[in-house]
Order: sequence, then structure tokens, then C-alpha cells
Amino acid sequence: MSLLQVKSASKHFGRLVAVNGVSLDVQPGELRAVIGPNGAGKTTFFNLISGFFPPTSGSIVFDGEDITGLSEHRRVEMGMARTFQITEIFPELTARENVRVAVEVASGERMKPWLSAAAKRRIAARVDELLEMGGIGAMGDRLVGELSHGDQRAAEIMMSLALNPRLLLLDEPTAGMGDQETYNITRLIRRLHRDQRLTIILIEHDMRVIFHLADRIMVLAEGSMLAEGTPDQIAGNEHVQAAYLGKAA
Repeated sequence: MSLLQVKSASKHFGRLVAVNGVSLDVQPGELRAVIGPNGAGKTTFFNLISGFFPPTSGSIVFDGEDITGLSEHRRVEMGMARTFQITEIFPELTARENVRVAVEVASGERMKPWLSAAAKRRIAARVDELLEMGGIGAMGDRLVGELSHGDQRAAEIMMSLALNPRLLLLDEPTAGMGDQETYNITRLIRRLHRDQRLTIILIEHDMRVIFHLADRIMVLAEGSMLAEGTPDQIAGNEHVQAAYLGKAA
């Protein structure tokens, strides 16, 4: 059974058609990429999947259940987590405190006035595990606002992972990074996919990242699907070269 099915989803903003009848079928354990030029509708498409916007038409099915009308937080509860183009962190808190907030939310302990010693140990162990997994264990007690952009992104991804997702949506995870930071985040995403067996969908502009990571790629152009296939198929597609890579068809 597919983990995620988007069926002919469209989103209109008045006369503007941001997404036009796009379908997507993602299998458990797959790493899928969504690419396209600026204004292609990629982030709007993510917003439909994550529940930030309701589709104008079409439907979204997650793990066999129609979630088209469900809120963002209900989708998170079902196992869907997301990062954004602009890093969503608490810069005045340490990396450890940022991840701890997410771990407490996921464990249902966030609103309790006090925690048992056992709960504190369990939460602390999970926080340490996530910091190490993200490659920022040595930076746990530093303010996130003082970390490099790449390390901030790693902290954000770990906060999403604390929610125990089955589907992780990454919106331009390497945006604004230099080569070394891009390499580090790419390696982190690969580890999460391989070792944690996470199903991942990512939007990304860096073609090196896309062709290194993705099992399959969907190309959007002007809100519609232009092509879909393996990295080799997409690299050799003349329509993609014309619309996205800037080559003549």
C-alpha cells in the first residue's frame, strides 16, 4: 500500500492556479524529490500535503486514510512532519532545549506541570540520541542562534524527527548553504533514509543533492506536472532540460 497518495490536487488563489491537477504516489521507504523553476508551485504543493492549505479540488490519502480535510496537527499525530524554507527554530534557546521541546511534545509531556524522574531520564536520553544523530551532539549547550546555518538546519530536522514521523517533508533543506554544509545535510538526509528507514519527500534546487539522493523525481512547471521518473530519466528528458535546466529541447 502507498504511504501517500495525492490525487489530482489543485489549488487556486482567485484567478491564480498555483497547483493544477497534480498527482503523486509515494511508497513506504521511498525518497522522492520535487523540483521545478521558481514559481512552479512546489511549496504550495507541500502546503497541500501537510495541511497548511486545503486543496481547491482533489484529495490526499495518507496510509490508506483520506486526510484532505484534516488539520496540520492531526497530520502530525498521524505521522507526518515538515521543515520549511526558512529555518523554524527558537534562536534564544540551546540546541538541546530546542530538541527537548519537540521530544516533550511527541511524548505528551509538554503540558504537564511536573515530570517524574523516569520521564526526565527518558526524555533526556531521546534528546541526546537525536543530537548525536544530527551530528550536533557537541553543540547541544550552545544557543541555536549562534550556530552555523547548516547546524541550525540539522537541529530543525532533528526537531521534526522527534515527532516520530513516518513521512518527512523537507522544503529546500540546503538553501543558502556552502559546499561543506550542503554535503553535511545531504549526508544526514541519506542516513535518515537508510538507517531510520524514513520515507522522505524533499524540494531542492541543488541538482547535485537531487541526483545523489532521490529514488524518483517529479518535475513541476507552472503548477502542473511536467515529468516524473528516475534521476537518469529526468536528466535525459528534453522537456525538463528546456523548462528547468535551460537547454533547448
